[in-house]
Amino acid sequence: MMCIYKIASVVLKLNKMSTIVAAGIGLAAVGFAGRYLLRRMPNLSQRMAETVKKLDSQSLANSKYYKGGFEQRMTRREASLILGVSPTASKSKVKEQFKKVMAVNHPDRGGSPYIAAKINEAKDLLEK
Repeated sequence: MMCIYKIASVVLKLNKMSTIVAAGIGLAAVGFAGRYLLRRMPNLSQRMAETVKKLDSQSLANSKYYKGGFEQRMTRREASLILGVSPTASKSKVKEQFKKVMAVNHPDRGGSPYIAAKINEAKDLLEK
C-alpha cells in the first residue's frame, strides 16, 4: 500500500513539473515572437504614434452609435434607434429586435432597470 502512495506522489510531482516546464516554454515562445516582430518592424511604434495623432474627436464622434441622452417624451425616431429598426418597421420585426435587445439588457442578467424600461417603452410605442 505504501508503494502505491509513493508512486502516486512521484506522478503528481512530475505533473506539476511538466506544467511548469510547459508554461516556461510558452513564455519563451512569446518572448521570441515579440523580439522577432520588433526586429522585423522597427518603424512600428512610430507608425502607431502617427495613427493615434490622426484620430481626432470628429472621427470618433461620427461612429455608428447614437450620441446623446434620452428625450423627455419618446418619439418614434428615438424608439427605432433604441431597438435598431426602421421607424416604419413591421410589428414582427420590432418584436424580434425587442427580444434580442432585451435579452442582453435585462436587469436579471446585469442590465440596467432604467434601460430595460426604455426598451419596453420603445417597443410599446412602435407596436401602436
